[in-house]
Amino acid sequence: MISLEGMHGGRIRKKKPYNIAWEKLGISNDFLFGKVMQDARLCQELLQRILPGLNIDHVEYPEGQKAIRPDAAAKSIRMDVYVRDGKGTVYDIEMQVADTGELPKRARYYQGMADLQLIDRGEHYKKLKPCYIIFICLSDAFGKGRHKYTFENTCREDTDILLKDGTIKIFLNASSQMDDVSAELRAFLDYVAGSASEDAFVKRLDDAVRKAKKNREWRHEYMTLLMRDQENIEKGIQQGIQQGIQQGIQQGMAVMIKTALETTRSVRQTAGILKLSEEMVRKEAAEKGIPVDD
Repeated sequence: MISLEGMHGGRIRKKKPYNIAWEKLGISNDFLFGKVMQDARLCQELLQRILPGLNIDHVEYPEGQKAIRPDAAAKSIRMDVYVRDGKGTVYDIEMQVADTGELPKRARYYQGMADLQLIDRGEHYKKLKPCYIIFICLSDAFGKGRHKYTFENTCREDTDILLKDGTIKIFLNASSQMDDVSAELRAFLDYVAGSASEDAFVKRLDDAVRKAKKNREWRHEYMTLLMRDQENIEKGIQQGIQQGIQQGIQQGMAVMIKTALETTRSVRQTAGILKLSEEMVRKEAAEKGIPVDD
């Protein structure tokens, strides 16, 4: 199982609240969700509810706590839940609290990174197993009110033709009121949205959440990540302030050069007044289209 960490410096990172106490976390928290889904039976049943047409006999966790990173220059990712079944089919399940407006592109990137883990260099593409990228969202990413949006690659000219590349992307919406999924899946999504349920699976899931929050090691890990995220936020704010100051200085200097040039029409005089190089003044004059005498 690959659990999500706060990601910075080239890593894909989810937007999430940073002030939620460990004791108040629910299944919609991606960190806690990843921990609870370490229970293979819970994970298997969840997948079966999302994909009732499949026969998922069991799930296993092939990657451990490994980040997927193809090379030093590319963005790395950590998946909330990354499992495969007995047939080798791969499932990535992501808990998504905030609508960042980038989920389709993120799903595309996760798909590509997952594929890189499925075959080694020199191996035939036929070895690529089916892969499902699943996002569980608190809001409707597509605005049509559905609980479930499933995407496969189809031919635009003839939608009866499927590409059959083995990739499927699913976006679940916990806020939907539509009667368009099974009662079992709706019970889970209602639970994600914060509603209680008498559904047996949801009760087991809720028990697992309660037990997980008693795990001191996980609590410490969560708090460590929380502090790291907060530190990075503060660093980002400070960098933004410094960049803003620098931009303000540059803009102010540009205004002063422009004003001096319009008054003197002389690069030399302007440079002398503002104690700048003539090259800088001449460059600013050219960019602003200000005629000068020298």
